[in-house]
Amino acid sequence: MSTSLYTKRRIKNIIAMTLSMFATAIGLLFLAWILWETLSQGIAGLKPQLFTKISAYREEGGLANAMVGSLILNILGILIATPIGVCAGTWLAEYSLRSKLGPTIRFLNDILLSAPSIVLGLFVYTIVVLPSKYLTDGNVTFSGLAGGIALALIALPVIVRTTDEMLRLVPGTLREAALSLGVPQWKLTMQILVRSARSGIVTGILLALARISGETAPLLFTAFGNNFMTFNPLDKMPSLPQIIYEYTKDPSPDINVLAWAGAFVLTMFVLALSLIARFAFRSKVSHD
Repeated sequence: MSTSLYTKRRIKNIIAMTLSMFATAIGLLFLAWILWETLSQGIAGLKPQLFTKISAYREEGGLANAMVGSLILNILGILIATPIGVCAGTWLAEYSLRSKLGPTIRFLNDILLSAPSIVLGLFVYTIVVLPSKYLTDGNVTFSGLAGGIALALIALPVIVRTTDEMLRLVPGTLREAALSLGVPQWKLTMQILVRSARSGIVTGILLALARISGETAPLLFTAFGNNFMTFNPLDKMPSLPQIIYEYTKDPSPDINVLAWAGAFVLTMFVLALSLIARFAFRSKVSHD
């Protein structure tokens, strides 16, 4: 009887492992396919001028302004979303246990997490771009600041969810031990719980950065784009996804090659962020 039960469990385990490995292979196959397609199509555009010249030169130019603009927009978005997201996630995990508001905020955060990015872009266009146009007599309309706010709205629910989940994974014995010694709740949260969940929170921030790095739709209504180099967040700001979107519609084959090259650079950036986040979290867990 026991031998038969063991055999059944072993067969189920082999089937489950086979299906898991098959699903993993499919995922890796599509990832390799995407990387190969972007590299093979854009390898002709992977030249030094891609990183040194601006898009105003068209076929003879590069994507330097778009890369710098994307960097500024992503930094703005993360700087806005991180403190709000970490504070909100901390409140949900530690202070909303006896409040009916906690489940409601988690539900709304899940809705925001799945909201189409173009809707968030239109929202920021309504509350930021249009008012700034009227308040400055048209001097400030589309801007990098508006684009950063739109990206922050996309990154915010990711950071809130990650912070909430990571803090809830901290063992309750740490809370009990600190409170029994008379440690105030705010000091317990800041000096013990947040430190314990720090690697997970940082991982969530990096994943949120990877999420917003490839966003195009919200930037069309906020940052708009620019063919020249600019560092002023109140100016129209170029971005790599927006330039790729425009270049893919161009009839010129040379411009299409630049779009593929930009897509490859963007894909490698997102892949690197994801790998850094995964390995950082794994190394922290192994040390703990």
